[in-house]
Amino acid sequence: TQKIILSSNGDTLSIPLVMYQRSNKNTCMNQKTQVQRGKYIKKGQILAGGAATAGGELALGKNVLVAYMPWEGYNFEDAVLISERLVYKDIYTSFHIRKYEIQTHVT
Repeated sequence: TQKIILSSNGDTLSIPLVMYQRSNKNTCMNQKTQVQRGKYIKKGQILAGGAATAGGELALGKNVLVAYMPWEGYNFEDAVLISERLVYKDIYTSFHIRKYEIQTHVT
C-alpha cells in the first residue's frame, strides 16, 4: 500500500492512501500523491488527490456540447449527437467494482 509519511520535530505521521477500493456506489476510489519524496510541505498544501479532484478542488463532470435534433429525416428532435472523440478518448469512462459472495456446501 502507498502512504504519505510526514516527519517534523521527531514526530511522525503516516497517512495511508486509498488504492483501487470500491466505494458505496460501486465506483473505484484511487488516491495519488501530490507531493514529492523529501520535499518540504506548507500548511494547507494538498497531499493527495483523486479522480474527482483537480488542483485540490472538487471537479465533478465535464462540460460537453451536444445537439438535440432530427437525424436522417426522422421525427422532430429524436436524436442526441455527441462527438466520437468522447468515446475514443474515454472522456466519460469510469471503473466499477462489484463484490459478489457465494456460499458453498460440500455434500
